[in-house]
Amino acid sequence: MIPVLEGAPPMAAAIDVLRKSLLDGLDPEAGPPRSVVPVPHGQLLLMPAHWGNYTGVKMVTAAPGNAARGLPRIQGNYLLLDGETLTPLALLDGIALTSVRTAAVSAVAADALAGPDASRLVLFGTGPQARSHLEALSCIRPIQDVVVVGRNADRARAFAAEVGARAGTVDDIVHADIVACCTTARTPLFDGALLPPSATIVAVGSHEPDAREVDETAVARSTVIVEAVSAALREAGDVVQAVQAGALDPGELVGLADVVSGRHEIPPERPRFFKSVGMAWEDLVLAAAHFEAAGI
Repeated sequence: MIPVLEGAPPMAAAIDVLRKSLLDGLDPEAGPPRSVVPVPHGQLLLMPAHWGNYTGVKMVTAAPGNAARGLPRIQGNYLLLDGETLTPLALLDGIALTSVRTAAVSAVAADALAGPDASRLVLFGTGPQARSHLEALSCIRPIQDVVVVGRNADRARAFAAEVGARAGTVDDIVHADIVACCTTARTPLFDGALLPPSATIVAVGSHEPDAREVDETAVARSTVIVEAVSAALREAGDVVQAVQAGALDPGELVGLADVVSGRHEIPPERPRFFKSVGMAWEDLVLAAAHFEAAGI
């Protein structure tokens, strides 16, 4: 019987192992695209990957109507395989992995992009990814002032009180060092003209070309960093719509691996925008690390 592993690597360890994989030569452009299969009440998402000694696949479901039923919108599992024999090694909680890996990748990017003294965070969202991003970004920067912005004011105040932050408005981004967009919004959350030149923005809310959290004004003002250029041009609405509007030259997109390795230097006079769509290599790297740490 295949062992079942609960949880995911601790956040700090997840950040380290993802960064190390990029420094060790993992190429995000080499991975196969995510398969999205529509079903009557949502989507099936299949994400295979191979790296080092392991192969694996995550299968998750996205059911927008689940919120009204008191169920998670995203559910799923991860199957980890031996890279040579393709023998199943373990079954992991796909949602625990997703929650950690999404924020950990944002932290890897922010660590390479944000100023060393970045301490003011504006956090859009009140769900699991907002919570994970607060934890992850606090691992890499001395975050002291956190403002929570949400569509539901009562929920934003409750979440802010729970995490030791304060509820605010979009206008708070004029003082932000880091802006984290962790919502299910399909239209921009703020006016990009409000961003200070020193800001670092991370956006993780969607992987669909017709949904975005960041407008073309912010994109045009920023150096845009993505996990993989091919994936961003296929799935990242923030990028795709800015290209379509003529606000972004796709040739100017910068891959995360080039930033982490130091092969690409980021100009200091512009905002820095990291757009993540979530990729299969990230899940595999964390699944393998969690499996090895379990000593099975």
